[in-house]
Amino acid sequence: MAYLLGLDVSTAAAKAVLLDENGRLLVGQGIEYPTNSPRPLWAEQNPRNWWRAAKASIRQLLARAGISGEQVAAIGLTGHMFGMVTLDSAGEPIRPCIMWNDQRSAAQCAEITRRIGAERLVALIANAMIPGFVAPKVVWLRAQEPEAYARIAHLLVAKDYIRYRLTGQYATDVSDSPGTGLFDVAHRHWCQPVLDCLEIPTGWLPRCLESHEISGTITPQAAEETGLSPGTPVVAGAGDQPAQAVGSGVVRAGSISVTIGTSGVIFAAAAQPVMHPQGLLHGCCHAIPDTWCLMGTVMSAGGALRWYRDVIGPTADGSGAARGAGPYDLLAAEAAGAPLGSEGLIFLPYLTGERTPYVDPCARGGWIGLTARHGRSHLVRAVMEGVAFALRDGVEMIEAQCGKALEILVSGGGARSPFWRQVMADVWGRELVTVNETEGAALGAAILAGVGVGVFGSVGAACSDLVHVCTRTQPIPRQAEAYAAFYAVYRDLYRELKSANNRLSSLAQRSGDGDVPSRAASP
Repeated sequence: MAYLLGLDVSTAAAKAVLLDENGRLLVGQGIEYPTNSPRPLWAEQNPRNWWRAAKASIRQLLARAGISGEQVAAIGLTGHMFGMVTLDSAGEPIRPCIMWNDQRSAAQCAEITRRIGAERLVALIANAMIPGFVAPKVVWLRAQEPEAYARIAHLLVAKDYIRYRLTGQYATDVSDSPGTGLFDVAHRHWCQPVLDCLEIPTGWLPRCLESHEISGTITPQAAEETGLSPGTPVVAGAGDQPAQAVGSGVVRAGSISVTIGTSGVIFAAAAQPVMHPQGLLHGCCHAIPDTWCLMGTVMSAGGALRWYRDVIGPTADGSGAARGAGPYDLLAAEAAGAPLGSEGLIFLPYLTGERTPYVDPCARGGWIGLTARHGRSHLVRAVMEGVAFALRDGVEMIEAQCGKALEILVSGGGARSPFWRQVMADVWGRELVTVNETEGAALGAAILAGVGVGVFGSVGAACSDLVHVCTRTQPIPRQAEAYAAFYAVYRDLYRELKSANNRLSSLAQRSGDGDVPSRAASP
């Protein structure tokens, strides 16, 4: 029996899955790696950690499945988008990857927008320039770490560094490339006018393929390190959100999904290039030829709950662990003990700035409305409600551009909680559905691998066979009405706190200037 392997290099961990020719999915254990924050609103990861985790995940999965590398017919890749990986002429990382949620390059975004013009920039790349993109990070590196900048020979994103380690090839795909801020989304190729304006050499960029096209084959060295077979095809793959959409069946115009991982991503498929007039949503190419998409991003969704878990913990006394409940199950159970609206407590989930709908790297998080009456259950429920409010912003913006969807597909770790799904359905006033496959991004990568080697005739055909609705969550009218009043307050709070947050961000940056040395060294 032949197998398709999907590898997801997510923000938190690398995870491999195997899809057999009968549509059965075997999921490997995720191998985690850290994110470092050397200054406020900075986020970096070591690319070598991704490779170590990817190798371990592949080897463990093959051993668990009891198969050899020769039985893997093709490999698909996916991973977190927008991170800047800089390699030297020998293919070695020059410095840590500056991640998608890093906000250091806000000033560079403003300068790029001034030089090119806001309207022209959106016309060229279907996006406004945001700190998450690669282009402003390159400009920041040129000014702040000139020695590191001088060594650049290749610019990649996360999954494409893994491709290089697997195949020796420098390549990417059309769905991940828009996150560089250097890509002509409408025509699906690199945008020469922006490259010229920013003086970024075209030679630094990898060749760009459609997601199902074969980008290279496993090298003998990679085979020895991973247990895969030399010569196994590796397709171009996709960024994590387009791959998640494939794995969840969101492949046709009119479909909308919300993925609650570290970030929260609202995704709509489209039959033609679509963009927000001010570039406040992310225009992108889908992982399917002649298909595009529009995305909104809440920077801290599941990440906000993970922060709460790490800082405050699931329960004060650890009760529940003996029953086998996971930390997020315990948090949801705690949240259910507080009333709707958390007795007037609202949480702003802007822990790493915010992208949709504000594109504001200085936005700050916090609880508003705390009283002596509030306890742990109120705090965690307010976090879950605050994330739902933030995602509603993105859902409404997406639907204003792409039309209202009859239902919204939710996926990712946050969608596994029935309690949180009900909160989101009530806050959005919409029916939510989940599908049978929970490893959407890795499954999407495996499907793309299958299309690339002819196992599947098309992405759509594969999704029809493999992806089916599993649960439906209807909004409860009286709860939806109550949440509408809290949402109105939530919306006002950003505007009312914006000036104070800008001042706090400036103070935090100044206070850290003397504490952290320049990071020009190798990771």
